[in-house]
Amino acid sequence: MRVVVTDIEGTTSSIDFVHQTLFPYARSHLRGFLQAHAGEASVRACLGEVEAIEGRTLSIDEASSILERWIDEDRKLTPLKTLQGLIWAQGYAAGELKGHVYDDTPAALRRWHAQGRKLYVYSSGSVEAQKLIFGHTAHGDLTPLLSGYFDTRVGAKREADSYRAILQQIGHPGREVLFLSDVGEELDAARAAGMQTLQLIRDDKAKPFPAHSQAPDFAAVLP
Repeated sequence: MRVVVTDIEGTTSSIDFVHQTLFPYARSHLRGFLQAHAGEASVRACLGEVEAIEGRTLSIDEASSILERWIDEDRKLTPLKTLQGLIWAQGYAAGELKGHVYDDTPAALRRWHAQGRKLYVYSSGSVEAQKLIFGHTAHGDLTPLLSGYFDTRVGAKREADSYRAILQQIGHPGREVLFLSDVGEELDAARAAGMQTLQLIRDDKAKPFPAHSQAPDFAAVLP
């Protein structure tokens, strides 16, 4: 197994951290952020994508209301995820946020990296947000251990074509790649693309999928 591709929520990090810390932080700062940064190219591009999805021109207030609703609905839409990442970047820079990873995650990433394995992250959160989580943990900056990141720009996480695109980009056949996630449907899609799979069952939020190998934590994965 030469490559590990890992999910974040429920796999490297707590689902509660994302839903109880990151999402509320982004929601509470969203409207003010858009008002302050609407003139910046990256934010304008996101607002243009929101308008394309909605099929109409939107004011800042209208776009804010739509984005707040998408946060409440946990929509996996690229402009939302990109804006969340920009807002979280400010929070991390201000010291108001600290990236959460399980205590066994840093040791496993370091072990696999030392063994010569390439490590990638695939999450519905934006690449920018992924880098923030791993770059600002209580265990230090873990980003030097990671070879790359994938988000919804490569495709939806429950679609096999997304994993085929990842395989093409990393240049390894599926038999050499292990995908880790707590979500059975994601594991199904990865297996359909030819990857090896393993489900993390860290708590009672994970729904076991017996079709895939399972582990309670990273200590039991590729020791």
